[in-house]
Amino acid sequence: MDDQDELITPADGGDDTQLDLATYAQRAYLEYALSVVKGRALPDVCDGQKPVQRRILYSMWRMGLGFGGAGGAKPVKSARVVGDVLGRFHPHGDQAAYDALVRMAQDFAQRYPLIDGQGNFGSRDGDGAAAMRYTEARLARITNLLLEEIDEGTVDFNPNYDGSTQEPTQLPARLPFTLLNGASGIAVGLATEIPSHNLREIADACVALVKNPKLTDDELLALVPGPDYPGGGQIISSAADIAEAYRGGRGSLKVRARWKIEELARGQWQLVVHELPPGVSSQRVLEEIEELTNPKVKAGKKALLQDQLQLKQTVLSVLDAVRDESSKDAPVRLVFEPKTSRIEQSDLITTLLAHTSLETSAPINLTMVGLDGRPVQKSLRQMLAEWIEFRHRTIERRSRHRLAKVLDRIHILEGRQLVLLNIDEVIAIIRASDEPKQALIDRFRLSERQAEDILEIRLRQLARLEAIRIEQELKELREEQKKLDEILGSPATLRRLMIKEIEQDAKQFQDARRTLIQAEKRAVAEVRVVDEPVTVVVSQKGWVRARQGHGHEAASFAFKAGDGLYGTFECRTVDTLLAFGSNGRVYSIAVSTLPGARGDGQPVTTFIDLESGTQVVHYFAGTPQAWLLLATSGGYGFIATVENMVSRQRGGKTFVSCAPGEALCRPSPANVPPQAPASHVACVSTARRILTFPIAELRQQANGGRGLLLMDLDAKETLAGAAAYTRSVVIRGTFRGKERDETLEIRSLNNALGARGRKGKPGNFTFEPTSIDRVE
Repeated sequence: MDDQDELITPADGGDDTQLDLATYAQRAYLEYALSVVKGRALPDVCDGQKPVQRRILYSMWRMGLGFGGAGGAKPVKSARVVGDVLGRFHPHGDQAAYDALVRMAQDFAQRYPLIDGQGNFGSRDGDGAAAMRYTEARLARITNLLLEEIDEGTVDFNPNYDGSTQEPTQLPARLPFTLLNGASGIAVGLATEIPSHNLREIADACVALVKNPKLTDDELLALVPGPDYPGGGQIISSAADIAEAYRGGRGSLKVRARWKIEELARGQWQLVVHELPPGVSSQRVLEEIEELTNPKVKAGKKALLQDQLQLKQTVLSVLDAVRDESSKDAPVRLVFEPKTSRIEQSDLITTLLAHTSLETSAPINLTMVGLDGRPVQKSLRQMLAEWIEFRHRTIERRSRHRLAKVLDRIHILEGRQLVLLNIDEVIAIIRASDEPKQALIDRFRLSERQAEDILEIRLRQLARLEAIRIEQELKELREEQKKLDEILGSPATLRRLMIKEIEQDAKQFQDARRTLIQAEKRAVAEVRVVDEPVTVVVSQKGWVRARQGHGHEAASFAFKAGDGLYGTFECRTVDTLLAFGSNGRVYSIAVSTLPGARGDGQPVTTFIDLESGTQVVHYFAGTPQAWLLLATSGGYGFIATVENMVSRQRGGKTFVSCAPGEALCRPSPANVPPQAPASHVACVSTARRILTFPIAELRQQANGGRGLLLMDLDAKETLAGAAAYTRSVVIRGTFRGKERDETLEIRSLNNALGARGRKGKPGNFTFEPTSIDRVE
């Protein structure tokens, strides 16, 4: 029987339902995935908390660790908190619960820490917190905004894991903590990366949306210009990039460190970094600089790569020393000393930004559990709108809960007021009746609730002064009842109350923005190269070198035994050498990094990361504006510039699409000076057929691809090559194992002129062509 046909039957002999293994596995995995998504990894849009965080906060609130009274509660050992959380609400690992508690206490991890920690709670350099038996914790003052309405009927409660107590499904957040503190998590098939924001800005946005739900995106983004990270830094992305990330709920922002220049004696100076991007530590920056200035040989290589040596030289030419002076008074203080005081400050700054995490990318992925209980990626507007709807519900539920209490108290006081007016008669009834409760109900038309309260009343509450107090309390309660009725009966009044509360909370907890938002160009390390003419020499086995000047004879270059010349390219030191792989990838090498021509050069594989099973088959060196005709043996091709193919990655970029069994033909330059721009294309097949057509029939493909059909080929026939030309070409091939070539002038080429994609005409050469080149 197949695995997919195997049946799962109940072991207890109960239900006779049978499931095939595939259905059972699918159901089990979906249940697991849903448990991770909703029960562990993603925050709730209402209160911004994951389940473990919510349980920790609620447990601490029950333990009396809230920030109330003079200075707040006394902190207790973190181990006590973790034990209560595990025992009552979260039967999982103690270390996982403690890690969540620690994160909520770290001011460098959360913009507004929810827990006030005492002791070692770790550092931004990656140092872990002390064990839970050493640290102490209590709730922070701002956590009151999450919990102080918890007992006012604002949220639903569910039984805990063993049914012994209740836990809240959400916390009645008075502000959208999903945006204030952000969140980070990886679920099954989903992930979230919500950055933190400034409380004042988010509060203003909420107020504006409550007043006008149709607020435009531009008006909303004017109130929330971007994230506000705990460690500060500077967002250099444009306002359009930030707006796009907020509209779609996904994006990436460029963030860099902030620094200052400290002037020293005798004209000396030093660069001091005092704010870092999110997720970057001083230790990480120091490790990166150590890797740059003291590089290690990469796995599988025998020596340092050329770009490693060049990078080392670039950094050491501007940087003399770096030290970490961070302390309790200065959480971040990285000091960089320049090589000499005469170095341009901008050169040192640009080098550090380009090669370290002082400038990095910060992702945005606004995925969370929404009001409907579904995990969805939301826009900024959707997040705020759903929180406003949740806050509307909590205020309404709080008001109903309070109104019920007010009406109950009014009911009790009205009964007491009646008793005080007839106190002697009430006492007589109580003394004379066997069932005083029913007697009071019958005599004064009281409810059971009122009669019960009168029988339990203390003698001191029968004083004359008590009547005045009851009258005063009744007046206050009836005024409160009127206000509550107005709130529940008028949506406009409820909105005004919501706005008032948001503004009060914002005024109490607001602070200044820490992250500067100022668009800048991304730092790019520019290696200064003297622009001079060179000739790039490439051997058939892939050894490359560069010789100064132009006009060298090809015969003057020597090669290793068994090797020979592939080609020479007259260009300049600021140009690029392209290496074309057999898999269609194109690799870029700066001509300025090539070794001199005194020796045999270096293998091209020391400059690039070639995929396993791939070989470099062709080369070209020239300016970024040079046009190349790229063709495959399948008969397809297109035009692209060198600039289109350049990549910063050592692994190159996929550019030419080659079908299985196809090979890349030798690239043909189309407009490389001093040659005139090519006007036609000549294609030659292995069946000795030739076709020419105007180059205008081809198209430029900046992103690469397969291109258009150049020549119609028969079965078992392939394209030997295609060349862009103006006057003549040379066709090379083999005959009986010997190399042959033939030059075709314009007259012969015109005889083969036709439309692109045709079969062409038989050539007059007797050998089998292998390539074609422009020779003029």
